[in-house]
Amino acid sequence: MFDKTKMEKLEKQNQDWKTDCLQKSLDKIKMKADHFPKQFYTPLDIRDFDHARDLGFPGDYPFTMATHPTAIPAEFLVGARARYSGFGTPEDTRDHFKFLVSKGFTGPSVAFDLPTQIGYDSDHPLAAGEVGKIGVACCTLRDMEVIFDAFQGLPMENLRTSFTCNAQTVVILAMYAALAEKKGVALNKITGTTQNDILKEYVARGTYIFPPGPSMRLVADTLVFGTKYLPRFNVMSISSYHIREAGATAAQELAFMFANTIAYVEAGLKAGLQVDDFAPRLSYLGGCGSHFFGEVAKFRAARRIYARLMKERFGAKDPDSMRLRYPSGNAAHTFTVRKPLNNIVRATVQGMSTLLGGCMGGGYAVAYDEALGLYTEKSRRVADDTPRILRMEARLGDMIDPLAGSYYVEYLTNQVEEEVWKILQKIDSLGGAVKAIERGYMQQEIARSAYQYQQEVESAKRVIVGVNKFVEEEDPVEGGMTFDPTVEERHLAILAKVKKERDNHKVRAALDKIRSTAEGTENLMGPVIEAVKVQTTMGEICGVLREVFGEYQPHTQF
Repeated sequence: MFDKTKMEKLEKQNQDWKTDCLQKSLDKIKMKADHFPKQFYTPLDIRDFDHARDLGFPGDYPFTMATHPTAIPAEFLVGARARYSGFGTPEDTRDHFKFLVSKGFTGPSVAFDLPTQIGYDSDHPLAAGEVGKIGVACCTLRDMEVIFDAFQGLPMENLRTSFTCNAQTVVILAMYAALAEKKGVALNKITGTTQNDILKEYVARGTYIFPPGPSMRLVADTLVFGTKYLPRFNVMSISSYHIREAGATAAQELAFMFANTIAYVEAGLKAGLQVDDFAPRLSYLGGCGSHFFGEVAKFRAARRIYARLMKERFGAKDPDSMRLRYPSGNAAHTFTVRKPLNNIVRATVQGMSTLLGGCMGGGYAVAYDEALGLYTEKSRRVADDTPRILRMEARLGDMIDPLAGSYYVEYLTNQVEEEVWKILQKIDSLGGAVKAIERGYMQQEIARSAYQYQQEVESAKRVIVGVNKFVEEEDPVEGGMTFDPTVEERHLAILAKVKKERDNHKVRAALDKIRSTAEGTENLMGPVIEAVKVQTTMGEICGVLREVFGEYQPHTQF
């Protein structure tokens, strides 16, 4: 793109500037050039830049500029985004969702409590003290029905439901499918998302149940079922968010996410699917740190890497298979308990990064009291208004990739892409994501980066305003989590009643069918759907699968 003669002339001008203008300034303030980081960029830093190859056009390969050719008008995006919610009993969560519906939210994003996430019922001994605490307790189809009573009057096929479920996705997806059938809604009409990203659980989040091999079998079963029966549903939302929250760098965040993607796509192909059959329904979720330009570059690089990965490695032909559908949340690890109102600024900066970086639904903000516990109504209003101001007042979402062509941003984009490909090559050399996880490679790399980050914070090399610099005593901010002590007792009573009133002969038969299917090679989705219809519980289904598949023991190394 850059003329060789002009580049040679620019090189000379750059050297003349260093020896004349720059050196005079440094002499005046008695400092040396190496006291400063690099502070400006020119075409010399992106000599090989090629617009057609590296950027293309919005909505066109390699999608660096944007996933789609047009920016969605701000007025269409700022009112309907789901808010990640769920706590207490299904009745508690139902009532909260009713409140959100009254405020214009039209799709639930369901958080499950820890026992549900790892396949235990509320009456299991290990669930004691955890029922309903970090999400809603959901043990049976009855519980799922109660949660969705909040949306009576809204057609189920119009709900964009999101479930944060991973190891137990086969059960949650079965419950939702059974709920649709009970409401008379065809499966090919429902839309939504299950996270279903089990590999990142082993390296970042920790809510795994089974070893990687059987877990990947469940992933393949859900992919096949979703491709055949749920054409509007995203059965996977591959997440780098939790990887970043665990301590990964921006490059590691992308590399590990794409390594996991490779493993999932290979599992789908091995199960008999064609890449263009299911890749268009893969969705993603990213994290966004506080380095504004670095995050913009990361999101741009992510789209380009994904497009090349799907086209060149897997031979995808459908452009939708190459489009990275990648929204991003704020990095909760950057939010602080001290001076929590500062988190409004952090959320705003990160929201700007997602907007200018071209993330789907960019501008999203987390409540400032995230570090204290469940958000308050006051903080929710601030968080909801943040993207509205960014989009409707500042108009930051009107222009596609406005930083394209910036020498600095293009340099950073190339840099992060290069780092990601190097890490992917390393993981390939280890035998792929599953082997790398089994050997502890990803876990060790994340731990190393997290340790370095914390050292930088504690030494104040990395400034966190209000934590290691500009520390002041302040009156406590309203917020923090209060918990209803009756939740566990109430839900145990409901669960006991369901178990007593259901047909336990049918339950035992359903569990026997799940066992025999798990011991064989047939798809587990059908038997699990039939099981939840007769009120077989999450814990009972996962208990049988534990017996067949075993439980994962995490890799440890000192």
